[in-house]
Amino acid sequence: MDNALLQRITLNPYICHGKPCIRGLRYPVEFILELLSSGMTTEQILADYDDLESEDILAVLLFAARLSQVKSIHKIAS
Repeated sequence: MDNALLQRITLNPYICHGKPCIRGLRYPVEFILELLSSGMTTEQILADYDDLESEDILAVLLFAARLSQVKSIHKIAS
């Protein structure tokens, strides 16, 4: 199931400057995360954006969870 969800997240240098997006649409992962963190529910997001599906929201959350599983973070510059 995880792999099927993650396949909904696409990278294309010609869409949203190569940022991870949902199914090649112009909805970057970060945008959906911002909506969720502002308090919007999945149902509200789906009502506002007709071309999104509930699995897209789950894919965004899974993608973010995987990104947070990095082994270590190094400071590059101050």
